Amino acid sequence: MDTLGEATKSRSAAAAPAFTPARTIVLIGLMGAGKSKIGRRLAARLDLPFHDSDQEIEAAAGASIEEIFRRHGEAAFRDGERRVIARLLRQPVHVLATGGGAYMDPQTREVIARCGVSVWLRADLDVLLARVSRRTNRPLLQEKDPRAVLAELIERRHPVYAGADLTIDSGDGPPDATVARVIAALGATERALLPAEVEND
Repeated sequence: MDTLGEATKSRSAAAAPAFTPARTIVLIGLMGAGKSKIGRRLAARLDLPFHDSDQEIEAAAGASIEEIFRRHGEAAFRDGERRVIARLLRQPVHVLATGGGAYMDPQTREVIARCGVSVWLRADLDVLLARVSRRTNRPLLQEKDPRAVLAELIERRHPVYAGADLTIDSGDGPPDATVARVIAALGATERALLPAEVEND
């Protein structure tokens, strides 16, 4: 009996991606929902590249998100965000974590629908508040009470986020448990296996 060979096969099977998506997986949700943390782990599990739209915006602008907000205002930031996400969605399949306000833009929602499969990472107010309190670089939380701001964002944005292809709860549990739920949901979603309608402009 070739136990070494069987063990090698078992390890290979365990390391293999659960499935291969045909379009980019786009993570949406409020700040603190875990888009970047879950996104990196999800990309590793699926053997895909990972991109964070906020990091891409900072690289393109040569400035932090906070600096862009302060110098140019939110409208200018959203315009750059829209263009960066559209560019990223023309790239080969990957996992993309987006900023909390990205999906609120109708043009961005349209290009995500055409080129990706959207996954809303949903978390309640207390979970979000606990997570965002660990960082001080959240422009929308700089001048007002964070709980009040997050509550208002939940009221305004959650109905729009609900239009995502998939909704996954991102609570206090281990990140890997959330990743497993995302993979299971994607594997059961036909849209994740449909080729994207990419425009090469």
